Amino acid sequence: MKELQNGITRLLPDVVKAEIEPESCPTWLRRPGRTECVGMWETVAAIYGALTGLVLPEQAPSRERRSLDVLLTYENGQQQILEVDEKQHFTAARALTLEYYPAGVKLGFDASRWLARSQALTGREPGGGFGKPKPPLFPGEGGRHRQRAFRDALADLLPPVHDWLPTIRISDTEVTAITAAPDPVWSLRTLLGERGVPAACLASE
Repeated sequence: MKELQNGITRLLPDVVKAEIEPESCPTWLRRPGRTECVGMWETVAAIYGALTGLVLPEQAPSRERRSLDVLLTYENGQQQILEVDEKQHFTAARALTLEYYPAGVKLGFDASRWLARSQALTGREPGGGFGKPKPPLFPGEGGRHRQRAFRDALADLLPPVHDWLPTIRISDTEVTAITAAPDPVWSLRTLLGERGVPAACLASE
């Protein structure tokens, strides 16, 4: 599954003027609880409750860990998350999380398109390890699907409250189109500009 992520990561040095950190995570997103969620806590807790029927602990369990596909730190000090979403990110659980996003929340992708694809793939989620239980927060079958959707929501909702730029998402189908394009660098630069990378942070053509 890393092939798609790597296809984007290897293009980034020619696309953005930034320090590029694959497989990294800001401290406030590793194990976010009430303190790290700041003003998004009520929304985050509601999403978790809808996914699981449980109450979200105010402090995350110590075993919770994660990494993100890419962290970008631009020359002006601004920071931004970039995520590549493979097919397993488009599920019934993901559709549910997107429906809870507050109006006006700043995003680096078209949430309506992510919602539509997640709804279209509902009931066709991959099995096996893709959906195994992930206790303590996501017990039971389908736990990994719910965990993935919840973590995606955290990565979307928390950056703006920590003064980061909105998280950019690129779907698997978009990666395929970019890497197959006659000029992949131009294609990725164009998409990132449309998704919210500041123009001053894009490399010159």
